[in-house]
Amino acid sequence: MQLTFVQTLELIGTFAFAVSGATAAINKSYDIIGLLSLSFITAIGGGTIRDLLIGATPVAWMTNELSNTAIIAAAIIAALFFSYVKKLTRLLNIFDAIGLALFTITGINKGVAVGLPIPICIALGVITGAFGGLLRDVICGEQPILFTREIYAAASIAGGTIYVLAGHYTGISSDVVQSISIAVIVAIRLVSLHYNWQFPRLRG
Repeated sequence: MQLTFVQTLELIGTFAFAVSGATAAINKSYDIIGLLSLSFITAIGGGTIRDLLIGATPVAWMTNELSNTAIIAAAIIAALFFSYVKKLTRLLNIFDAIGLALFTITGINKGVAVGLPIPICIALGVITGAFGGLLRDVICGEQPILFTREIYAAASIAGGTIYVLAGHYTGISSDVVQSISIAVIVAIRLVSLHYNWQFPRLRG
């Protein structure tokens, strides 16, 4: 099967998300079932929630053998080469940012396809890109980074908003708009990590 460039990047993003879940499972000393479960939940949790919300069944991962294979491979590699995987944080962050961007666009497109309002489409993009990590953190008993430390959902919202508004209200081609939106999400995510940008925390 010939993959497009975007499909290849989505597969890399899926792999990176799965490695993130597998790494969290290993850090918590989970068994093999926990390892595989957390890898899948992190990689496809957001997309599953999205599909259930819009009534798109069977959900996407149930009919995507290549994606499932990538998740299993990520779990195995993380388990066998954990010490090396931990050293690839910067590279994994890049893949993770790409995955966030592409899954955000995928979620928005699914919302647009079923005729949902613009704000809901953007929300579906955020759910697709970010909620797998949220589920990972909740299951691991950690404070979700989505809400506490890193600029993650905000990057998705910014790029998703550009994608939807530019696509609806300008004459720019959809491919150009998509490329710009992906670049914005990746840039915000990686720059915020580099400079350790965070939103102010609310305190009682």
